[in-house]
Amino acid sequence: MYLADAAWPDLESYFESESIALVPLGSTEQHGPHLPEGTDHLIAEAFAREAADQTGFLRTPPVRIGVSPHHQQFPGTMSVDPPAFRDYVESFTRSLTTHGIDRVIYVNAHGGNVDHLREVGRRVREDGTAFAVEWMWDESIPEQVNDAFEHNGPHGGPKETALIQHLHPDLVHEDRLEDARDTGLVEVSQDVGRVHGARTFYDSIENSENGVFGDQTEATAEIGAQLFDAASDELVALAEWLDEQPFEDLMPRDHV
Repeated sequence: MYLADAAWPDLESYFESESIALVPLGSTEQHGPHLPEGTDHLIAEAFAREAADQTGFLRTPPVRIGVSPHHQQFPGTMSVDPPAFRDYVESFTRSLTTHGIDRVIYVNAHGGNVDHLREVGRRVREDGTAFAVEWMWDESIPEQVNDAFEHNGPHGGPKETALIQHLHPDLVHEDRLEDARDTGLVEVSQDVGRVHGARTFYDSIENSENGVFGDQTEATAEIGAQLFDAASDELVALAEWLDEQPFEDLMPRDHV
């Protein structure tokens, strides 16, 4: 069920029997010369929609702008200050709880949001309001993602390219894949941007001229479909597991 399309009597019926909400979150930021700036929120919305369709759980409207200051040098990137982002997410999460929701899955597709969503989850859990957990698709199937590509990348690489080729092929500039590879950073290692063990970079442009990593030419829509199905299965399993947990077991343990 999609909250924004439903009438309140139907939502009232849902809240009487269910207590889970799927909240998709992403970003609007550069993803290289070949992918749309909406890549992350498009991916998050697709996963939330698929999981909601399979389980019948509630899906909320998406959060399409996240914490992205590290991509600000590229035209079009939009970003929210971290405190404002955290407060906003916490506020609408608490709003959901007034209707009976006490379990929230943040279906997240943007790395810059992770720490802030974890912080919000801690806040609402510590006062016993709700259990909110952050989920990222590629972290749910890490071995399959890595095995799919010889040169994977954390941003704008073949994994995101393959998903958008599958989900929104009309938004992929297929004629720019080689340029994305050749003007970006193909080989990604733990040593990139580090000096004597310290991370000396803050922005993606410092490590990649075009802001993306990996070999985008390795991506195909077929691989994207396989990754989407596998990660969707994990999200569905997470939602069903969360639904089965006694609420008290999800809350903080008593002080020793």
